[in-house]
Amino acid sequence: MKIYTKSGDKGKTNIIGGQRISKADPRVHAYGSIDEVNAWLGEIITQLNEPFLSLQKELLELQVLLFDIGTDLATPEGIREYIVNQEHLLQIEKLIDHYNAKIPPIEKFILPGGHLLASHFHVARTVTRRAEREITQLISEGILINLHAYKVVNRLSDLFFVLARYMNHVFEIEEPFYERAGNVFIN
Repeated sequence: MKIYTKSGDKGKTNIIGGQRISKADPRVHAYGSIDEVNAWLGEIITQLNEPFLSLQKELLELQVLLFDIGTDLATPEGIREYIVNQEHLLQIEKLIDHYNAKIPPIEKFILPGGHLLASHFHVARTVTRRAEREITQLISEGILINLHAYKVVNRLSDLFFVLARYMNHVFEIEEPFYERAGNVFIN
């Protein structure tokens, strides 16, 4: 099987159902950003060792979920049933609560950084936020998408924020705070 098809040489790509759209289409941007998040998770997974086998497994499951989100974003309404559902949203919220319980509360904004793994989670978080903005654009243009997938993307950015903080906590690295804003979070 050849890896190249030459079918995209004119700036078009197929989405689920066979429709051809521009590679500059907002739908392609959205699932492209999801793919980028998935690549960042792959990078993070390669750096996790023995004490993080449970997290590694959870991230591998998230990679599958990200493929499902990408598939749903590439699926026009009515072509087939969407994959991502309310249960996926609840699973992400459970992960957020689990890891958030392991870190100290914050009162200030933090600057992305600290441990290398924390930095990678911050990159995954910001790319996820970009994907969320791109999905929001689809919705604002009247393109019907799986709203469960949209909500999951929103929660994933929260999860990656918590995991970045968790990495700094585990490795006992003091988080860099943004001092100019003062205390902004009230617990």
